[in-house]
Amino acid sequence: MSREFPIGLTPPDWLVRNLRPQQAAPLNWAALARAALGMALPLAVGLAVGQPAYGALASMGALSGVIGDTADAYRMRILNIAVPQLFGAVGVTAGSLVYGQGWLTVAVITGIALLSGMISTIGAVSSVSGLLLLLNSVIGAGLPLPGAWWLTPVLMTGGGLLVLLLALVAWPLRSGVPERSAVAAAYRTVADLLSVSDSDDDETYDRARRTVTESLNQSYDLVLARRARYHGRSRELTRMIAQLNAITPVVEAAPAVRLARLAGKPLPPEVPAAVLRIADAVESGRTGPTGLDLPAPVNETGRAVDHALRHLAEVATSPDVDPRGIDDRLGRPAALGIRTARAARNVVLSANSWRYGIRLALCIGIAQALVSLVPVPRSYWVALTITFVLKPDFGSVFSRALLRAVGTVAGLVVAATVLTVVPRGWWDVPVMMVLAPLVPALTPRGYGFQTAAITPVILLLSDVLNHQGTALLLPRLLDSLMGCAIALIAGYLLWPESWRTRVGDRLADAVADTAAYVELAFREGADVAARARMRRRLYRDLSVIRTEFQRALTEPPPTGRRAAAWWPLVVAVERIVDATTAARVRVRHGAAPPARSEVGQVALQLRELAEGVRRSETLIAVRTDLTGPPDSVLEPLRQEVAAARAIASPH
Repeated sequence: MSREFPIGLTPPDWLVRNLRPQQAAPLNWAALARAALGMALPLAVGLAVGQPAYGALASMGALSGVIGDTADAYRMRILNIAVPQLFGAVGVTAGSLVYGQGWLTVAVITGIALLSGMISTIGAVSSVSGLLLLLNSVIGAGLPLPGAWWLTPVLMTGGGLLVLLLALVAWPLRSGVPERSAVAAAYRTVADLLSVSDSDDDETYDRARRTVTESLNQSYDLVLARRARYHGRSRELTRMIAQLNAITPVVEAAPAVRLARLAGKPLPPEVPAAVLRIADAVESGRTGPTGLDLPAPVNETGRAVDHALRHLAEVATSPDVDPRGIDDRLGRPAALGIRTARAARNVVLSANSWRYGIRLALCIGIAQALVSLVPVPRSYWVALTITFVLKPDFGSVFSRALLRAVGTVAGLVVAATVLTVVPRGWWDVPVMMVLAPLVPALTPRGYGFQTAAITPVILLLSDVLNHQGTALLLPRLLDSLMGCAIALIAGYLLWPESWRTRVGDRLADAVADTAAYVELAFREGADVAARARMRRRLYRDLSVIRTEFQRALTEPPPTGRRAAAWWPLVVAVERIVDATTAARVRVRHGAAPPARSEVGQVALQLRELAEGVRRSETLIAVRTDLTGPPDSVLEPLRQEVAAARAIASPH
């Protein structure tokens, strides 16, 4: 007989969501090996030459490289690891130059925090760069570093570049392999989507569709990031873009397959099997016929799938692709110089970047001022905690503060064991080889798990530098709690936008964009590539919105409660996009096109819904009447729109 918690002891949903580990991909054993070797080798070299402190500094730099070692493509690894290391070198230099300078130190670190917060809004690489800029400046300003002023940045940068070197060892032998593997992985997610189209479980189908979106986003990002660094055409990259574009008609046919299955017309199993064979050919680089053995189509959906698969097989396995006919589904990337200029202009002119920068600077300034007025041993840890918790692009401040506290406690337990049992000296090297791989292994599980993995590593390196042993543990816990408290009060509660969520605005924008997509999908003479780009952008935006909502669900009331109220509408909008795509596929392959008035009525209803969502922070009353010919190709779409409007109406 199962026992239930008393109502008063049942943990709230937002707390359960925060503490639940995230689903993660299988372990990246190569990354684990790089972490172990990259962080243990500098320690060993430092011990061998009689300078363990120098080895600890290099290992700290290697830790930064391990945190940034997240890209699959080799060129992206250079950006993700090398660029942040340069910012980190500038940060530790600036911090060390103002070490022990009182209020000058407070002013300089606060200014660096403002800059760090602002540049973090540019993108993923700039986010890590801003993090290391602030992180290392706090370390430089809070620790008496050994050697000349230039030695610490050299050692820390060298440790990070060692991790980069290990990450690039196989580049000559595996150039282009990560990109091809990503494209093939996208193909396999599409095959899974087609397979689950025969399932009666809507949740399974929705999960598979989201996986396709995420995989296509990742594949396009990898290929386009590499292509943007070529001044001319690359035959290999052109072919990979063509392969990604060729899977789009199959993805578009999936919603039609789902509707056909619900109408009693299942998909032949040969179809997903054919996509898997093509994926194997893409990953291996094979060209030539793939031997498609498909049954004859019997309706519009069957013809759409047959046509899409044959086109996919032809393009994906063709040895030559005409570069003049290639255009990616997200638009052509601008030149690197143009994108850099745009990013710099956006940072200077964006109200969001200033707001984030000021929030971070305020909290860091309070922390630096506090530890200047109150004697706190090794006070730099307070600002370090704020740096990690309050990074504005890293998600919910409240959740990160909570998880930081929990993760620190768990990490301190491990650190206490290590510092108590393991003798100082050469034993630190094998211990580091065990602890370092935990960072890339646990990071995908969530921020609390990452904190638990990083804390004993940093404390072990700190012990090498200052030889305080277990005396470090209690001060580190108190410093972390102080940092979390400052971040929660000055960086969360004092900013109403933090706890008065605006997820409704983002959702309203998505609904309005969906109305525009409905009109474009059935507009006569509309550009096929433009329609595909809009659909891809819309799915990408919905993926971002879903992530924002999931973050909001981890907030305490009222933010989490509001996000939970809007959550079903997020799913409904995704299904409206699916239904629109399915109707378009049927029209393209023989179904009667809808009248312009039908399309206009659906778009009008969606715009009314968007406006209603935008004007309200809670569920709103909207009309749910939406009529039309029952045999129209838009009938499933009208049903989805009516369901969405019913969700938005209070019950």
